[in-house]
Amino acid sequence: MILDAARTAALELLTPPFRAVFIKTLGLTLLALVALWLGLTSLVEWLALPWLQALLPGIPAWAGWLGGIVAAIALAFGMALLVAPVTAVIAGLFLDDVAEVVERTDYPRDPVGRALPALRSLVLAIRFFGVVILGNIVALLLLLVPGINIAAFFVVNGYLLGREFFEFAAMRFRPEEEAKALRRQHAGTVFLAGLVIAAFLAVPLLNLLTPLFAAAMMVHLHKAVSARAVVRSA
Repeated sequence: MILDAARTAALELLTPPFRAVFIKTLGLTLLALVALWLGLTSLVEWLALPWLQALLPGIPAWAGWLGGIVAAIALAFGMALLVAPVTAVIAGLFLDDVAEVVERTDYPRDPVGRALPALRSLVLAIRFFGVVILGNIVALLLLLVPGINIAAFFVVNGYLLGREFFEFAAMRFRPEEEAKALRRQHAGTVFLAGLVIAAFLAVPLLNLLTPLFAAAMMVHLHKAVSARAVVRSA
């Protein structure tokens, strides 16, 4: 069930509707990163450099230039780390578009889910941003513990990503509390699916597609779980 959902979602990433969403997401991400870069560099020039010159009044000019280069490299490194989270926030605004494409294309006989309200979608996008940041901070801290660092990355991200995206897919058809109860009922399956998403997240460049892949995959998984529940109750 999980592998079928992952394979189908991966293939759907190549289709025109998904490419259109990804291009919009990537374009907005680049604009956001450029704005963030300009804001941070201006902040460094306004706050850090005058403070450094006041602290070390006799600092030679070349040292100031060197400090600027080091700061630029540090900012560039930080921006590289922010690419995936920023993409996740922006892609979160289009997850309902992705889910609707999957539902209409692969489940034409079923009713289409309800798009979440704009404010709710924004909250979910911000929560996903927080999940990615928190998960990777925890995993980074555990890098100091030999033998469990890689496992920690997958366990933390697998749990958090699986939870968020399954509940997103379920809430298109169910109230929030019912969606959460369904996720808890199938916690093991959702966690394993989250591990697949975490593996996707771990691949550079490919991780930019993680929100779209995860949304599509969890739509399929929710459909499969719901169908099994209907069969059991029949």
